[in-house]
Amino acid sequence: MTRFALALVLGTLLAATSACGSDDEPTSSASGGAGGASSGGSSGSGGATGGGGGSGGSATGGTSGSGGAVAPDAGFVDPTAGVGPAVLVQGGFTFLEGPAWHKPTSTLYFSDIPANAIFALTGAGPATPFRTPSGNSNGLAFDTQGRLVACEHSGRRLSRSTGGNPPQTVVDSHEGKTLNSPNDVIVRSDGTLYFTDPAYGGNPNVLGFQGVFRVTPAGVLHLVDASLPTPNGVALSPDESVLYVADTQQALVRRYDVASDGTTSNPAKFTDTSASADGMAVDVQGYLYVTTTAGVEVYAPDGSLHDTLSVPEIPANCAFGGADGKTLFVTARKGLYRFELNVPGLGLP
Repeated sequence: MTRFALALVLGTLLAATSACGSDDEPTSSASGGAGGASSGGSSGSGGATGGGGGSGGSATGGTSGSGGAVAPDAGFVDPTAGVGPAVLVQGGFTFLEGPAWHKPTSTLYFSDIPANAIFALTGAGPATPFRTPSGNSNGLAFDTQGRLVACEHSGRRLSRSTGGNPPQTVVDSHEGKTLNSPNDVIVRSDGTLYFTDPAYGGNPNVLGFQGVFRVTPAGVLHLVDASLPTPNGVALSPDESVLYVADTQQALVRRYDVASDGTTSNPAKFTDTSASADGMAVDVQGYLYVTTTAGVEVYAPDGSLHDTLSVPEIPANCAFGGADGKTLFVTARKGLYRFELNVPGLGLP
């Protein structure tokens, strides 16, 4: 979620900066293992930057480093060529965030933060409340056991639950200090969790920085980075060799190399974006979809801007879903929207 929007709906923001963490020493234990995930997938092709059929757009360049997908080949499919305008799925919400597709039940889950609720959308809808209160949840994700992982603002924790059972705490503190306001989460195929913890939602910044964290499958918490002023959306490349983190204040996406054991290294700028970089998604070709004030900006694996999908409201996050995995759901202020793209998201269909 963006700094501007949260200031409107959840109070003032607290910002802080610190030094970059090395991600090589455990900081505390979380309660239980993290579980598996569906983020692994085909490395596909990617890297093409030709214009698509979307609405167009621009970013400020400045690429550094690249994503974890191979160069374009004969099998490359332009993800946005001929794509139509955004379709409103349902409106009338307060402030939407954190979409996550649950493949076994073909259901989209998403958060309405001020409403303190998680909604579920199956088929033609309409969406219905799944959990309330939700701890003012933001980002959501599912692991391979079907457990819902949630970033809770008011709960100031990362939680996990099965079905309709009460959520259990995964982690809520770092070195004995309460987390700020967990914002977004991605789950690696081995069960590793990566999440961001900016000081959004009006919570006091007890940590003294706004961090990016990693939770191992054994439940051990590690600090990945404490240098970003407002870390927000997170994503992994198709081969899971690159972690992407959006920073809202700096309007950029940072990349990190990811080793086989989940540890990170070599932080570098992946690309500049339009204002207020927020939630993200990745397709099977390694293209990164970043929500900004301009819409959904689509970046090739080399960091170049491929296209911008226009959304009637400023988007906050996005996720792939649908029967063929090619539906990009976008949470945007009071409305849930969708685009029908040409390639599926990771692990879909």
